[in-house]
Amino acid sequence: MALAQTGMVRDRIVAANPGLATEIVVVSTVADRILDRPLSEIGGKGLFTKELEQALFADEVDVAVHSMKDVETWLPDGLVIACILERDDPRDAFLSASAATRLSELPEGARVGTSSLRRGAQVLMARPDLRIVPLRGNANTRMRKLEAGECDATLLALAGLQRLGLESVAKSVLEVDEMLPAVAQGALGIECREGDDAVRALLAPIACTTTTTALDAERGLLAELDGSCRTPIAALARIDGERLTLDGLLFLPDGSRHWGTRREGSVSDAAAIGRDAGAELKRAAGDTYATRLQ
Repeated sequence: MALAQTGMVRDRIVAANPGLATEIVVVSTVADRILDRPLSEIGGKGLFTKELEQALFADEVDVAVHSMKDVETWLPDGLVIACILERDDPRDAFLSASAATRLSELPEGARVGTSSLRRGAQVLMARPDLRIVPLRGNANTRMRKLEAGECDATLLALAGLQRLGLESVAKSVLEVDEMLPAVAQGALGIECREGDDAVRALLAPIACTTTTTALDAERGLLAELDGSCRTPIAALARIDGERLTLDGLLFLPDGSRHWGTRREGSVSDAAAIGRDAGAELKRAAGDTYATRLQ
């Protein structure tokens, strides 16, 4: 997946800057190597980015390509997300090795494989009779585990399947009122050194203002909640002209309780809308959030 995404980004950069010479440098991350434990147990989603950021600091690479849903809320000093590409479909896809085509069709007690606390919480909200079993690895690895019988169904980001040309393996796509996506799901971001103006100029033509604004709201909500892989949080901002609508959800991991909010406002206030929404969720959850999620 990472190589496919990096190749896509490289092609767009070159198309916008004809004649530019590029090289793809493969960097293995801790999250790629440790697949037998949930991310929440081994350090969170920053494990997807740490080695890439070290390569930027060491001047071994000029840019790092990230799935924005894997980027921590606060970046190291000296690094910036200089460019966010136009967002792909942010929804989740349902995969099953059985006849079930939707979550609602799974038999009682069926095993849903996921290491995403957000997905697991929303599955249990809708179907508390189902069992959540851990499932790590890239999309191909998780599909092999599904076929091998390690679980009866799983959920994957539709955008990832599309980038791999595997969209057809999905039995169905979950609408956002059934499964609200992760913050920034479907968006790719490009990180570089803060003072590297030459690189930032090369990236400027492929940046998407609309997606950047939507992610300002979503990541603002995440920052207010101090969100990490240990906290089940979902959010999606949608933009229509100059108006932004943000939906956010905060859960207990077992799906037994959740708190939701919807905010609307001007796109110029995106980050503030996100922070306000996050603060509302934190107030609503109160001590339950502090004692059971921290």
